[in-house]
Amino acid sequence: MRALVVDDEESITQLVAMALRYEGWDVETAVNGEEALQKIRSFEPDVAVFDILLPDFDGMQLLSRVRSDGRMFPVLFLTALDSVEDRVNGLTAGGDDYVVKPFSLEELIARLRGLVRRSQVALAQEPDPVLRVGDLTLNEDSYEVERAGEPITVTNTEFELLRYLMRNPNRVLSKAQILDRVWAYDFNGKSTVVELYISYLRKKVDAGRDPMVHTVRGAGYMLKPAN
Repeated sequence: MRALVVDDEESITQLVAMALRYEGWDVETAVNGEEALQKIRSFEPDVAVFDILLPDFDGMQLLSRVRSDGRMFPVLFLTALDSVEDRVNGLTAGGDDYVVKPFSLEELIARLRGLVRRSQVALAQEPDPVLRVGDLTLNEDSYEVERAGEPITVTNTEFELLRYLMRNPNRVLSKAQILDRVWAYDFNGKSTVVELYISYLRKKVDAGRDPMVHTVRGAGYMLKPAN
């Protein structure tokens, strides 16, 4: 694990760094916010300890700059301030935990381990934005569709219909289910709109390839990997 310890009291940074290294961690230290930002870019920590009171700008401002750069590693605030307001401010600013000086090294290390463990669990549970059925992929973040690596251009409605089919592969979906999910009761016309958009998808997804979009007569439609 990589930890960054930021405190203008070098005795504290060295003490915490020594304890973490003894536990097998890779540790970098910084004595102010600017040095911390440089270390973050080069070191890429898994977790960080920020003192609230730094000589150039405070730990909450440092955290704000870190988050604005898109870096989401957990941060534990270390400070001599012990009021409820200070704790609330630190956590509201985006901090993940708060330890007051003087502190126990054993407690600090245990809290850091807990932050890293929860962060890893959260990352592991984060859903993959890419749906895959056979050689067909759909990226829910970028709204990109590809088959066998070749991009397919779809409209917003086609995308929603394909997404619904891909979230339910090898399952027959009725016209009523599709209307409910894709048009969300806003469509008041005939159900032939489903057949129309299924035909649009077939022309794009199945064109020149083994078919993936299938009609199950009298029941609905199904998407499954090509044979």
